[in-house]
Amino acid sequence: MLPIVAADPYLAPHSDFFHDIHALAEQTEQRLLKGHSSLADFATAHEFFGMHRTDTGWVLREWAPNATAIFLIGPFSNWHKQDRFALHKQGGGIWEIMLPADTLRHQDLYRLLVEWQGGCGERIPPFARRVVQDNHTHIFSAQVWDPPTHFQWQVPTFKPTLPLFIYEAHVGMAQEAERVGTYWEFKEYILPRVIAAGYNCIQLMAVAEHPYYGSFGYQVSSYFAPSSRFGTPEELKELIDTAHAKGLTVLMDIVHSHSVKNEVEGLSRFDGTLYQYFHDGGRGEHPVWDSRLFNYGKDEVLRYLLSNVRYWLEEFKFDGFRFDGVTSMLYYDHGLGRAFTNYDEYFNGGIDHDALVYLTL
Repeated sequence: MLPIVAADPYLAPHSDFFHDIHALAEQTEQRLLKGHSSLADFATAHEFFGMHRTDTGWVLREWAPNATAIFLIGPFSNWHKQDRFALHKQGGGIWEIMLPADTLRHQDLYRLLVEWQGGCGERIPPFARRVVQDNHTHIFSAQVWDPPTHFQWQVPTFKPTLPLFIYEAHVGMAQEAERVGTYWEFKEYILPRVIAAGYNCIQLMAVAEHPYYGSFGYQVSSYFAPSSRFGTPEELKELIDTAHAKGLTVLMDIVHSHSVKNEVEGLSRFDGTLYQYFHDGGRGEHPVWDSRLFNYGKDEVLRYLLSNVRYWLEEFKFDGFRFDGVTSMLYYDHGLGRAFTNYDEYFNGGIDHDALVYLTL
């Protein structure tokens, strides 16, 4: 008997379900571990894909199996495709370009021009770590982020104090001023208030980049880019470092339940298909949120999302996560119209086993 069933006798009628999910999770983990020493080793896509500085220059890699050509565009190409900025297909849907060191500079803007059979479109790389919006055109672009000095953590390791007393906050909306607040202002003015109120943990909303501010950060477009509306990546790190120095645990409200439909800014139709990261057809669209739904049954999607989890833990030292929209992930009907007043309503069918396995991993 699984421990979860042994701990709650009311789950006994559903023990077969838990055994099936447990077995499926083990099978999935074994499949993902082929060629990898652990799930943590599997979750390293962000170290391979995206824009990275090398000893000799730059390398950009992206996964776009349906693409027929990809070009890096930016001020360096006058925002037009040029053969010398063409990515080269490497196999397995992977595209790559290596560039001399003097091609790109810190804060340079760039996008990708992706071509596929019968169409093309400008796209922001899915692994971009910095995305900014032009104040005049309102166009989003990826931005090279390679500051001359790296952030120095004052609290390199942190151990949360339990139990957690959690203060949920939105960096941009936590200020009393009628404007978008910043990471720096949150650090200076909100952290002291949180501590004075007796909390020992903050849960930050709207961290990952999102094109529509009114979504409160829940229509994510760039999963590896902290929102530039609030400041720089270093300023977010300073916020978290300061919180840790004051004894505060920092959780991230992470959105892996759905993704924005925007095609230029987001993952949707990145390589010309609707099914690269998401389900095709009606199952790939949320009927209420007007957003795209991940296909948790694809290994590439699992690697993208698990790598995203690892990235926020290691790069920014978040202490954990609150996963948004779990009910929507778990049920084909997204839990709409369900009251969930007893266990039978949780286990009466319509459960997305792939999503549950992802959350189990």
